[in-house]
Amino acid sequence: MNVDRIKEIIEKSPNLSTALGMHFISTPDDDMCMATMKVDERNRQPFGFLSGGASLALAENLAGVGSSALCPGKICVGVSVSGDHVKAVEEGDTVTALAHLVSKGWKLHVWDVQINNSNGELISTVHVTNYIITPKEKKEKK
Repeated sequence: MNVDRIKEIIEKSPNLSTALGMHFISTPDDDMCMATMKVDERNRQPFGFLSGGASLALAENLAGVGSSALCPGKICVGVSVSGDHVKAVEEGDTVTALAHLVSKGWKLHVWDVQINNSNGELISTVHVTNYIITPKEKKEKK
């Protein structure tokens, strides 16, 4: 899935993805996208481990990037995010998230996201549902 167009939009202004250090990567598969995030002071707990909230944010943002790549001109927002964290990640490591499209409907996309550490060990599994919105056309002012 080519996410270059969405990456350009994300990189134009400050947002959660850039604040936490997320980097989105295109893949050759039409139903999959990927992201990485270095564990550092932006996304760790005070104890030096990756925050579970940052993991959920990574998964939701990645699924949003995927849905946006699939639906040009639409607005894609997360309406449900649930995850399980199975292993801690220490500061200095980099995690990789891989999102697989489970269902692509007209209004809802369902994604399963797997987050691994740099050794390939499972860190978190996250299920994301996105709602797809068609923006209303803006009327010209006279």
